[in-house]
Amino acid sequence: MMEFVRALGSQPFLQYAFAAGLLASLGCGVMGTFVVVRRIAFLAGGIAHAVLGGMGLALYLGVSPLGGALVAAVAAALIIGIVSLRAREHEDTLIGAIWAVGMALGVVFISQTPGYNSELMSYLFGNILMVTSGDLLLMAVLDLFLLITVGLFFRQLQAVTFDEEFSRLRGLPADLLYLFLLVLAALTVVLLIRVVGLILVIALLTLPAAVAGQWTGSLGRMMGVASILGAVFTTGGLALSYGPDLPAGATIILLAGSVFIVSTIFKSRRIRGRRS
Repeated sequence: MMEFVRALGSQPFLQYAFAAGLLASLGCGVMGTFVVVRRIAFLAGGIAHAVLGGMGLALYLGVSPLGGALVAAVAAALIIGIVSLRAREHEDTLIGAIWAVGMALGVVFISQTPGYNSELMSYLFGNILMVTSGDLLLMAVLDLFLLITVGLFFRQLQAVTFDEEFSRLRGLPADLLYLFLLVLAALTVVLLIRVVGLILVIALLTLPAAVAGQWTGSLGRMMGVASILGAVFTTGGLALSYGPDLPAGATIILLAGSVFIVSTIFKSRRIRGRRS
């Protein structure tokens, strides 16, 4: 641990990684709360994996993979959202199909791109140690947009998250707000790609919020606790992976998963203790 602290004070790449973890924690804390409470983790997973198609096309065209991810994420969110609203009885099958087709398109475009692109592997599996100043700027802009947007539409998003039918009765455009929520979740997926990669992005999006939801009662507190936990997980994962030279993204998720399991055990014991 002390070795990591010393390196953090002198190594710019670690400082960038640390900053990326903090920025990612804001997004996953705020939007992860909506995803967990609304129970749309599967939809968010479909969005995340469909993003590979946009990244593969971007690589094939020679443009930024992160830009391709951004466009693909928003497009996938709208497609999946509309599908889930119009065909709820086939929702799981259709989302699974979009998930698979997006991944398949990505593989096809990547196979047609000359050479081996090591940067793509960092997007798939995450490499927080390769974060650049440009990545940090994009993450900061996305964070700012998410925070401002959620702040402006908090009550509306809260209503559609907890009770969609009640929000309709109040005259709110529930379907439009639902699609808007999915688009915001898609932007958060792009925010987290550099930290843990497409494969593990849903875990970081949901685990901090899931732990926070076990111990807090309000949506606002849940967001705050989830953001703090996200910062603890990303920083702790970085520190734990530094000495043994382990994959940072995977270590972050293992730490988050371990805390979630321990929290669940303590929560269940607490509930049993109250009943007895």
